[in-house]
Amino acid sequence: MALALPAALLLGPMLAGIALALGGGTIRLGRVPYILAQAVVGCLIARAATPDVLPALARHWHLFSAVILAGIAASAAIGWQLSRLGIMPGTTGIWGTSPGGAAAMVVMADAWGADARLVAFMQYLRVLCVALAATLVARFAAPAAAVAQVQAAVVWFPGPTAGWAAAAGLILLGAVVGLGTRLSAGAMLAPMLAGAFLRLSGTVEIDLPPWLLAVSYAGIGWRVGLGFTRSVAAYAARTLPAILAAIGALIAFCGGLSWLLARATGMDALTAYLAASPGGMDSVAVIAAASPGVDFAFVMTMQTLRFFLVVLLAPPMARFLAGRAAKHSGPGRDSGTP
Repeated sequence: MALALPAALLLGPMLAGIALALGGGTIRLGRVPYILAQAVVGCLIARAATPDVLPALARHWHLFSAVILAGIAASAAIGWQLSRLGIMPGTTGIWGTSPGGAAAMVVMADAWGADARLVAFMQYLRVLCVALAATLVARFAAPAAAVAQVQAAVVWFPGPTAGWAAAAGLILLGAVVGLGTRLSAGAMLAPMLAGAFLRLSGTVEIDLPPWLLAVSYAGIGWRVGLGFTRSVAAYAARTLPAILAAIGALIAFCGGLSWLLARATGMDALTAYLAASPGGMDSVAVIAAASPGVDFAFVMTMQTLRFFLVVLLAPPMARFLAGRAAKHSGPGRDSGTP
């Protein structure tokens, strides 16, 4: 957090877990804490769905849909190539290039049998690269200072609110689904879908105290980091050029989409760029808020819709593309986990 990095509360524990695992540590996070952490992430996603986004969504739904689906299709094509060429094992490349919801993608990839360690490596490298690119495009609008101001203003232990009760109920729902069913990523998806419906209907508010988010992020980070081995770390290092090229291609493609969006709507180029930017939503929000003249509501409506679509479309897309990649790579291609 002192460096004002996006997703610092997850990246820090993950890096600490990697260091411990590579040093020979054998500590592991239990299943129940991990299920609860997934449920909290589901609530966090649901909280992003607000009634305020509906008017803008109704006015521009066709543009939103075209730009978001084009970005998702591009990420899927890039991930498919990584898998088909054997650069990433199995569906790892497909999950790792999904443009949004890094924490959610790590959780879901783990639930669906992909290598969550490499998915996390790809996702958080994407978050950092996208944040840097958006910062440069925003003409050095000092997002790091804005992040620091936001962090300084955080009240880590606020008083209880009615939204806590709603969050507790959704977390309990996620725990029941996660522990009592075989539904992949059910602990995250159940509170996400139920909470989003309640939020959009204006029925409830969902409040998540910062300390709970910090603990949950730490749990997911530790789970991923402690699973690293020296062979996985070496594999990630070897594939770094290919991963950076994939991220660069995705950023460039979304930049092209933003140009088309600006031309079609007449909005300013920076608003269009941030709206089409492939995540993460938190860092884009900070940059948009710190940039004068940006239509913040439009940017966050686009980012929120993309976030939900990526989470909902990722599992069937990964299964389909993994099958296609396996057919093209042939039986001699190694698709196992390093």
